Amino acid sequence: MNLAYLITRADSVGGASIHVRDLARAMLDRGHRATVLIGGRGPVTGLLANAGIPFRSLQFLQPRIHPVHDLRAIAEIASVLRDIAPDLVSTHTAKAGWVGRAACARLGLPAIYTPHGWSIGRRISGPLGVVFSIAERVAARWCSAIICVCEEEKRLALGKGIVAADKLHVVHNGVRDVPAGLRANPASSPVRICSIARFESPKDHRTLLKALQALRSQPWTLDLIGSGPLEAKTRKLAAELGLAGRVHFLGYQTEPARSLAGAQLFVLSSRSEGFPRSVLEAMRAGLPVVASEVGGVGEAVTGGVNGLLVPRKSPEALSAALGGLIADPALRQRMGVAGRSTYESRFGCESMVEKTAAIYATVLDRTARTRSSA
Repeated sequence: MNLAYLITRADSVGGASIHVRDLARAMLDRGHRATVLIGGRGPVTGLLANAGIPFRSLQFLQPRIHPVHDLRAIAEIASVLRDIAPDLVSTHTAKAGWVGRAACARLGLPAIYTPHGWSIGRRISGPLGVVFSIAERVAARWCSAIICVCEEEKRLALGKGIVAADKLHVVHNGVRDVPAGLRANPASSPVRICSIARFESPKDHRTLLKALQALRSQPWTLDLIGSGPLEAKTRKLAAELGLAGRVHFLGYQTEPARSLAGAQLFVLSSRSEGFPRSVLEAMRAGLPVVASEVGGVGEAVTGGVNGLLVPRKSPEALSAALGGLIADPALRQRMGVAGRSTYESRFGCESMVEKTAAIYATVLDRTARTRSSA
């Protein structure tokens, strides 16, 4: 197969860009061709280069909606695709998914779309949500399949009438394993809590810090891994809450496995999610997970087994869950072992690659049969 992957932004590494990197690298390792098309240059293009993945930097593809730039992006993508001549185009994230599928429709190329969190859910409501729903319904006609990273994404698409069920597939995210030396010891003390999330509003660091303020009498420190526009505001809040000496801002880490190995507990306090890669990385390390019950988080975290689920935007519930685990080393250990077992059985990278490759093969076979009968 000759594959093209399309993703919106190079300036910020996130779960979607790492997902694309891992898929493209796996396809290259299997003897296929793979090229990533991406808006601009930045940390993500560095990530691709380090992995030995060919990429093309696009001038007009950008996250913000801009009618003129978006029309130019469609034309630019179509031009690059003519040059690459892929058998199949795999588009990722909302903006690249829309303009990429439009370009593929223009060229008659089969396309697949992976939203990585629909722009039609709880985080975007009102008139804008209606507009985005209509846009997604239109673009769904231009692709052969939509791959949802969790069952919740599929339910949302069906509930909003985006596309018929036969076009929707679920392939849970998967992450590559790490050496045994990078496994955590959740039973050790004092407790280091780790959270991996960009400093943006949906990740809701405020709720996490408010929850920990109520636990100042317990022995813990918090490592925050990530970067983003709200980092300075979060630092200020930590100081205002009297937590500055216990909250450590570690910055963005391409591979956070070493930091996770030194932790005893993982937390994610998001208001909204698709299917967060960070939760899987924590399970891979053998950590118990405390997370907001949003998106597909509950498809990985089973409350009381490998972690605890709490309502979003509830500092009180989050504080109670964290406090219970901070005080109970045996429970942390038991949940950490269960989390590692969940990762091994369900969320390895190879499983994700196998299922995705099978969808590629099905789409290409259907496309070939349709063209031969035309």
